[in-house]
Amino acid sequence: MFVIRLPNGNLRVPQTAVGNDGRIIGDVYVEIGPQDADYARLAAQAMTEDEAALRQAQWRDGDEALEREFQEFARQNSDYRWAEPGDDADPA
Repeated sequence: MFVIRLPNGNLRVPQTAVGNDGRIIGDVYVEIGPQDADYARLAAQAMTEDEAALRQAQWRDGDEALEREFQEFARQNSDYRWAEPGDDADPA
């Protein structure tokens, strides 16, 4: 999921949805405007919807550079347990 700069200047930001019991439900997007405290920080990494679609297409097409970028991201965030395909174990 990417931070998306919308045509109106707002940002569409990924956020994890958590249920009342604390369990993760899924990932969603929320829209924030320039008045949000995190706007400037998030705007620095934002891309247009077209750029995000192109990046997703490159990923699907097996773009090795993008895959290496993701692997580096995963390595830097190694405290998060990345599930392997077919791994149904609860990460908590």
